Amino acid sequence: MRILRLVLSFLLLAAASLTASAAGGGGGSDLAVGPSTAQRLATAQKAIDAQDWSAAQRELTTLLREEPRNPDAHTLMGYTMRKRPNPDLAKAFQHYERAIALDPKHKGAHEYIGEAYLMEKKPAEAEKHLVRLEQICGGTACEQYQDLAKSIAEYKAKN
Repeated sequence: MRILRLVLSFLLLAAASLTASAAGGGGGSDLAVGPSTAQRLATAQKAIDAQDWSAAQRELTTLLREEPRNPDAHTLMGYTMRKRPNPDLAKAFQHYERAIALDPKHKGAHEYIGEAYLMEKKPAEAEKHLVRLEQICGGTACEQYQDLAKSIAEYKAKN
């Protein structure tokens, strides 16, 4: 559901941007946010929801070729790389780190990279992202903070 909310937020932002561009007389460029971005993110999200990791990867690869500076696409690609049956954590980390470099306050990227660190048995690294989420969220009330905190607690209880 978090990913769906992320995509829906992006779609609303894209629609607002397109509306603002149209209201401005059409003299500006729509390259930064266009309908193809929203469509590709929605298609990738559907594939992720269906756990069709290959389809999600294909869609996100195309999107990232078109928009290599899209932190949402990098976050979803990292998620896809981490969740597929044979996880590729190295690629997941590359995408999460790129998303964070592009948007240092990207809550989803911080949550998911923390979960990836737990998969690598590096809880101290995950906790660094939990601290970052607390700073970004202004406390512990945001969903990404709570989900990563829960994952860390479960990890520690098992190890």
